[in-house]
Amino acid sequence: MLKSMTGFGKATIESATLSVTAEVKSLNSKFLDIFCRIPRNYSEREIEIRNLITQNLERGKVEFTLTVTPLGDGSAGTVVNRALVKAYFKDLHQTAEELSFSPNPTDVLRMALQMPNAYLADAPTEEQQLAEIAQIHQTVLEALKKCTEFRIQEGRALDRAFKEAIKKIGALLAEIEVLDQNRIPAVRERLRKNARDLLQDESFDQNRFEQELVYYVEKFDISEEKVRLKNHLVYFLETIKSKDSNGKKLNFIAQEIGREINTIGSKANDAPIQHLVVQMKDELEKIKEQTANII
Repeated sequence: MLKSMTGFGKATIESATLSVTAEVKSLNSKFLDIFCRIPRNYSEREIEIRNLITQNLERGKVEFTLTVTPLGDGSAGTVVNRALVKAYFKDLHQTAEELSFSPNPTDVLRMALQMPNAYLADAPTEEQQLAEIAQIHQTVLEALKKCTEFRIQEGRALDRAFKEAIKKIGALLAEIEVLDQNRIPAVRERLRKNARDLLQDESFDQNRFEQELVYYVEKFDISEEKVRLKNHLVYFLETIKSKDSNGKKLNFIAQEIGREINTIGSKANDAPIQHLVVQMKDELEKIKEQTANII
């Protein structure tokens, strides 16, 4: 089963005293790169949260945001740090004046109240701390679960896109096989025709000519490349279905597919076949772009 590295998950869990919201966004990346936004008074939980993310999201560039809001009686012990808020207000107001505009006092106060340590709260009991931690963990896990479900859904879409592209490459290969049936006899006849003038030359070596003919016919032969390309296409589809499927492995197989397609194009020396090869490369490029987004 394929899983995309593109995902999103958001969860909110409320208790009598606390509302916790966790949001997870992920994009493709070669490694697991985590960026966390966590309230200052919960910063000591960042390592725990990072571990939860690592356990659930294998790869990707992950942006995590945690929001914790006191509710009801939970905010009763919280008071405004007036001295600090006043200092924030004064500094913000002066900064606005230095930038030559008159700020709205309400907006300045709102910004000051959002600055670090703008509130003072009574220290929670150990029981309250454990309850908060459990609530935060539960919220984070729920958001990660939704992100994983999103990734699986995106993976299904990529699965369909891969199969469609592989099917098109296979159909183009079938057209090449039809064209190739008459190509080698035509090449052989063209070489014989061009060499007929040499037959009157007394120094003409018939055995050497046959050896050269065999050499050029083998050089133009694409039978092995067609067989290998077929096998690579089948292997790609089998890998998609396997449990150990991953973006790196699919990309390696795509590279092998590309190698055979390029060889067919260079050896065929035939305009109609090369036109089909261009179409095959176009489909393969779509596959390569999407394998970078698979976990």
